[in-house]
Amino acid sequence: MKIVVIGGTGLIGSKLIALLQQRGHEAVAASPNTGVNTLTGEGLAAALTGAQVVVDVANSPSFEDTAVMAFFRTSGRNLLAAEAAAGVKHHVALSVVGTERLQGSGYFRAKLVQEQLIEASGIPYTIVRATQFMEFLPAIVQSGAEGAMVRLPAAHVQPIAAQDVAVAMADSTLAAPVNGKVEIGGPERAGMAAMAERYLRASGDAISVVADARASYFGQRIDDASLTTAAGAWLGATTLDAWLAAR
Repeated sequence: MKIVVIGGTGLIGSKLIALLQQRGHEAVAASPNTGVNTLTGEGLAAALTGAQVVVDVANSPSFEDTAVMAFFRTSGRNLLAAEAAAGVKHHVALSVVGTERLQGSGYFRAKLVQEQLIEASGIPYTIVRATQFMEFLPAIVQSGAEGAMVRLPAAHVQPIAAQDVAVAMADSTLAAPVNGKVEIGGPERAGMAAMAERYLRASGDAISVVADARASYFGQRIDDASLTTAAGAWLGATTLDAWLAAR
């Protein structure tokens, strides 16, 4: 089966390409690096020729409100139109757990628009919503940096390793479309500040980490349900300790 992975040269995409090829499929990486640009439409028609499945794991290069909305809206419209023209049978997209709960954020508003475009496209689809990647922990730490300390929410998070995300995406890609959403997350829930502190200590950084119920997550107030999966979600096998040790 020919499978085109939009964003196939990135963190998740490159791992997904390898997994799909190991399972015997023709997996093609499509990104600006390979001459495919979903914002301009450049190279899309040629890349999708003969494709049965398209997987979209691309992310916006900017998280600024206007830019991120323009990225997901324009990219989504161009990609879905090209898929319809090419006769693609399954659209798989990577999204984020809690998207509808964090609409005060421009990024999550844009992700919701992306999901709505997929749902309205008429193309059979699967939307895979993942919790925050363990690889995103450095950015979370940086977001809470305040001088000689890091201040982060005490609310629970459920980080998942990028390799586990790729495995779940591969499984969804090769399964029948669900025409709905599935959730995936890490095997462990703990406070965001506590997770960040474990990451820092494993990295040899002794900076003080403060768990503050009033602290925000990139401008959003969160609680224990904001960024964690519901019952029945697919859980990755990699614990935070295992991921830290592997680094």
